[in-house]
Amino acid sequence: MAGRPTNKIGVEPVAAVPLTLPDIEARLADHRLAVLGGFVCEDDDTLPGGTRTLLLIGPGGAGYWPHVTSQPEWDGAADPVDRWSRRVIGRLACDLGAKALFPFGGPPWHPFYRWALRTGRMWDSPVRLLVHAEQGLMVSFRGALALKEALELPPASARPCDGCAAPCLTACPAGALTGAGYDVPACHAFLDTVEGTDCLDRGCAVRRACPVSQTYARMAEQSAYHMRQFHK
Repeated sequence: MAGRPTNKIGVEPVAAVPLTLPDIEARLADHRLAVLGGFVCEDDDTLPGGTRTLLLIGPGGAGYWPHVTSQPEWDGAADPVDRWSRRVIGRLACDLGAKALFPFGGPPWHPFYRWALRTGRMWDSPVRLLVHAEQGLMVSFRGALALKEALELPPASARPCDGCAAPCLTACPAGALTGAGYDVPACHAFLDTVEGTDCLDRGCAVRRACPVSQTYARMAEQSAYHMRQFHK
């Protein structure tokens, strides 16, 4: 009876193992990163050709900031978090045969906000910032993976703003971030005052006011770093 097909050197080929979302999540967890949401697509002109799934990647919880600040990119030079993100997510993309995309480094800028709205896990909040099912208004991105495979993704979540009292609408002590929009100059002017120290040290008061944000383990040191980068 004929044997199983072999390759040119007489060794039976090993069947390719299908790529799954849990596989990718496990790899990201080693770097304290997480899949914040994703969607399956085809012939999407906002993505590299051949993309079947886009996964949005961001911080994975309280262990993220101590991990990042212990990496070689934390060397006193500019943009350590972005440089670390390029290295880690770029290497993972190469390993997976995917394309790494980033929310920094433009122009041109990738439409991360629009992509997020397609995931069923992030929405436009009352203050127009993105709100995440588990991270609330603390959600942020480190990059994205454009995969050639169509992955099985979890179903959409319920929008946390539905039924919420929306404390975010009145939380800004400067009145700079409301449902009417974001007055960036007013925000910077407030951060220059003594009263603005709380936002600089602990993060944006509007983001902190979100009930979902309050259940997410984001360290104040991380928020302080990004607030000072924004304000400098």
